[in-house]
Amino acid sequence: MSYGTPENMEGIEAYYTHIRRGHPPTAEQLEDLTSRYRSIVGGVFPLRANTNRQVEALQRTLDELAGEGRYKCYQGLKHAAPFIEDGVAAMAADGIKEAVSIVLTPQYSSMSVGGYVKRAKEEAEKHGIRLAAIESYHLHPELISALAKRVKAGIDRFGEDRENVLVLFSAHSLPEKIVEMKDPYPEQLLETSRAVAEQAGISRWQFTWQSAGQTGQKWLGPDILETIDSLSREGVKNVFVAPVGFVSDHLEVLYDLDIEARKFAAERGMRLERIEMLNNDSQYMKAMAETILGAAVVLKL
Repeated sequence: MSYGTPENMEGIEAYYTHIRRGHPPTAEQLEDLTSRYRSIVGGVFPLRANTNRQVEALQRTLDELAGEGRYKCYQGLKHAAPFIEDGVAAMAADGIKEAVSIVLTPQYSSMSVGGYVKRAKEEAEKHGIRLAAIESYHLHPELISALAKRVKAGIDRFGEDRENVLVLFSAHSLPEKIVEMKDPYPEQLLETSRAVAEQAGISRWQFTWQSAGQTGQKWLGPDILETIDSLSREGVKNVFVAPVGFVSDHLEVLYDLDIEARKFAAERGMRLERIEMLNNDSQYMKAMAETILGAAVVLKL
């Protein structure tokens, strides 16, 4: 399962309306989101293609690890077709009676992964499908290894300045109320960050948030732009961003980091680079596949 994205520029309004629980965006809100997509893709939507490739790569990996024909992968998206319910219905139509659900993001939050799992389980029950739900895999060795390799390779791009690079781990912010709920999301992100930093041999790092929603409520911070501003006042000149809460090239990476954050940093005399995203990386696929095989034990498959 994944968040979803519009298929084209014409689908942005319907997508945005779904995110807003049926409330259409204002003309200003729609133009803001449309302009962001226009800035990064010019009408081509990389997240949709990336998600499709991830499904195909996960299928190949499961075939390699468990034997061809033992597993079949289906896709379900939160805010776009095929919706989560569509994916489960497709399984039912194929006669599937036992399934494992996994969300592409490795860290758990009741506000993100929890919502995906709830929808999948409700639909599965309608069709008599037994569903084992994976909540997180944020410390899987293959995931940490893949991220650490990207951090080390990225820092090497700074050449002689590599010793003066500060690594910023980041993830999508959520409403601050999750702290009161004792939601594991912030701690799991820190655990992922610590593990990657240790394996990459990085001692100079911080965690920051990004891409907060505009809902009128307080979201987790500091935001990455606030962090960059603070670092600039401390004399930091080189920043390398590792968005460990994301796995694909999409709006929050290609616009929020590559365009907005990079421009903000450059205006303060700083160089900002980021890791190459996982997308359908073989180690990432193996992390998911091995997690799925472990969860299948619950169903005694």
